[in-house]
Amino acid sequence: MKIIIGKIDRADFPDLHLTDIDLKVDTGAYTSSIHCHQIKELQVGTEKHLKFTLLDPSHPDYNEKEFTVKKFKRKRVKNSFGKSETRFVIETIIILFNKEFPIELSLSERSEMKYPILIGRKLLNGKFIVDTSKRNISFKLKQKQQ
Repeated sequence: MKIIIGKIDRADFPDLHLTDIDLKVDTGAYTSSIHCHQIKELQVGTEKHLKFTLLDPSHPDYNEKEFTVKKFKRKRVKNSFGKSETRFVIETIIILFNKEFPIELSLSERSEMKYPILIGRKLLNGKFIVDTSKRNISFKLKQKQQ
């Protein structure tokens, strides 16, 4: 059974130490993305690593924590203006409706955007129905169960 999600909600990303972070559901986007900066690809011995900092100093949840991951890829994605660009993509877990879902997030500079996280069709397909008149359905359920 598919879960109804609104246009706006909040989610947890335990691996990224983010709790109740604002997100926007965007059925026009295929890939989900997260706002970050200082993205660097590093060579550690024979392996490549990706180092990045989530959000930016202007965001209330910014904590200056740097993340380093071994598992990442480069992917061509269309930005919000329809222009194709290459971005780094990481795999992590998102918690919505008290359930864990695997998610791929492209690392993107979103400082000009209102929401630091955009959820695209790749996560939504087969699991969610979007009701654009609703907001924070998952977050309200989480608060009710605490």
